[in-house]
Amino acid sequence: MWADLCSAAREAASHAYAPYSNFRVGAAVLADGRVFKGANMENATLPAGVCAERVALSAARIAGAGPATGLALYFPDVAKGSPVSMMVPCGICRQWLAELAPDCRIWICQIGVSFAVPELLPNAFSLRRDDG
Repeated sequence: MWADLCSAAREAASHAYAPYSNFRVGAAVLADGRVFKGANMENATLPAGVCAERVALSAARIAGAGPATGLALYFPDVAKGSPVSMMVPCGICRQWLAELAPDCRIWICQIGVSFAVPELLPNAFSLRRDDG
């Protein structure tokens, strides 16, 4: 499964638009047995850009898929051995994963390391209320 998702993430990264950071990212989400791809899209107004993870999660949601169970990330411009796993997913993407795919496993293709969403964001914001 991870090899196929990494291949899809690698292909998605080739469509990234990252002229400012030169940090292209490809993402592939597995949801309901289907693969949804995303790439990061930067913009001169930096907060207007969107991460590959959110593009892929949005594509899955729009297609009517259930929560993602796997997410592969590929960074073609990052050397092997780089501490890239500390940089991604970003905080916003971690919260998206906590809300839309809480049982998802995230795989960093270049270094073969995986994380569970609660490991990346142990105290995520939640709609759950504890009225005590």
